[in-house]
Amino acid sequence: MSVTRRSLLAAGLAVPVLVPSARAETLSLNARFRELEQRYQATLGVYAVNTRTGKTVTYQHDRRIAFCSTFKGFATAAVLRDHDDCARLDKRVFYPAADVMKNAPITAQHVETGMTIAELIAAALQYSDGTAGNLLLREIGGPKGLTAFLRSIGDTTTRSDRWEPDLWTAVPGDPRDTTTPEALGRTYGHLMLGRALRPRDRERLVTWMKGNTTSTKRFRAGLPAAWTLADKTGTGDYGVANDVGVTWTTKGTPLLLSVMTTKTEKDAPVENVLVADAATIVATALAPGE
Repeated sequence: MSVTRRSLLAAGLAVPVLVPSARAETLSLNARFRELEQRYQATLGVYAVNTRTGKTVTYQHDRRIAFCSTFKGFATAAVLRDHDDCARLDKRVFYPAADVMKNAPITAQHVETGMTIAELIAAALQYSDGTAGNLLLREIGGPKGLTAFLRSIGDTTTRSDRWEPDLWTAVPGDPRDTTTPEALGRTYGHLMLGRALRPRDRERLVTWMKGNTTSTKRFRAGLPAAWTLADKTGTGDYGVANDVGVTWTTKGTPLLLSVMTTKTEKDAPVENVLVADAATIVATALAPGE
């Protein structure tokens, strides 16, 4: 665990001197994360913050990893910010059957009728529907438009280059469609808890994300059942398994969590339990007893 000066100052807190016990805790957490990497033969990146206290946990937080479907939260935020009216969300979008991908459980059912922007957002965030994600990208000018949106809210790290399914390739060392655990976490934090969106749009985003169905074996499996969770997962080749979002403890403390994982083999299995185990470690460190 590392408590950063920047995160504490942002929270308006005094910056403590790192005492031996804190360093011992850091070494202990790093050892536990390394053990997870060894157990699952994977690379792990973690960035997490107790936004009430400023306490931060990091592990390989600046390593670039493919973001995969976590981009759908960014795309939704861009639609909400730049098209802030109910009529826009009610706009019906039509698409040909040829555009429906295999990972499209919701849009595949509505080829004849089309879907509203609001329905596409729900499909993308709650079911990670790939066709819905691409249709949202189209609304904001494609990958270039998404990157421009990210730069406009202060994210200088995350880059969007391709559409689904190409962005799933997640080849290690390929900078396209990548971010870092810290950048991913910070940007989701700005969108879900900060001022990057108007209050009404921020509430809409969080509400949609609370309905996510794809993280039952990731964050949801690693966090206490009584905690509220609003998150977005991402999955790709090379064993990429990501999860990012905010969880609220039973005391209402918001924890920002970002966990990213990858492997060295293209067809390597996805390790959901690795993400869940990392979330458990982080939750225990950031909010003991809550």
